[in-house]
Amino acid sequence: MPNLNQVWALYLLECENGYLYAGISNDVERRFIQHQKGKGAKFTRINRPLKILGVERFANRSEASIAEFALKKISKSKKLLWAERNRL
Repeated sequence: MPNLNQVWALYLLECENGYLYAGISNDVERRFIQHQKGKGAKFTRINRPLKILGVERFANRSEASIAEFALKKISKSKKLLWAERNRL
């Protein structure tokens, strides 16, 4: 049975070549390690993540997914502003 009290987070990674990657997880540190080991998304297997730029927490996966979709649609400069407001 799923944990209904589980907190989900939207995160932004800085990757090699200056690329940014946005994703969601219920355990950002674990997911970051997976990305670094090449076990994450195809994008992060090709563009190794260097660090977590920002994290924003949400009450559930649905809210995190909606925020992820919105973050992925904005410009790189606006993503970096988002990261400034959501530093760890």
